[in-house]
Amino acid sequence: MQRLVIIEDQAGLRERMVEILTSERTYRIVGQCGDGQEGVRMCLKLRPDMVVLDAKLAVQGGVDVLRMLAEASPPPRVLVFSAHGNPVVGRERLKSGAQAFVKASIGLQDFRKGLATLAAGGTYFGSDTAKLPGTAGPGPEFRKARDLLSVREREILKLVAEGNSSNEIASRLGLSPKTVGNHRTNLMRKLNLHDVASLTRQAMELGLLEGSKRP
Repeated sequence: MQRLVIIEDQAGLRERMVEILTSERTYRIVGQCGDGQEGVRMCLKLRPDMVVLDAKLAVQGGVDVLRMLAEASPPPRVLVFSAHGNPVVGRERLKSGAQAFVKASIGLQDFRKGLATLAAGGTYFGSDTAKLPGTAGPGPEFRKARDLLSVREREILKLVAEGNSSNEIASRLGLSPKTVGNHRTNLMRKLNLHDVASLTRQAMELGLLEGSKRP
């Protein structure tokens, strides 16, 4: 029997998950909570085999939780459950250590299948997210993610990923630091990424860095 913790900030959805999983003999829910900080503490204390994690927690975001869980010994296997359709969100969670990603809009069949695959030691990306980079290769959703950015935004993304500050980028491109800051804010909003490490991985995915593959 797999020991499982649920970290989901929507109480109604969390209760529904508990109801579903309690009826299945494969899993035993050892903890549940609504925020990331409490969830990490719970997992470090209870050492579950598996975790169901909300993709975008209001407190202590999903990426941060994944990174902290990855440092546990042994780390639990994580299924990210997302109410959001943005493919960048899914890819970022997988890159941060999740072994499964399921969108809420697909329904319970994918949720059950994802958990079963995880329990068996496999990885699962949902019936409509199989084209996430790092799974079955880049698909049209990620070409669309690339196309969200203007030429200038891609240029700034590349320079950020190479370690340049906003002032250095402004000097190189002949722009004001404020203009660079605006472009940087816009590209982060479009990609739903909020730290340099995530932006660097995105730049590599989009083939903007030397030695990286363009989708």
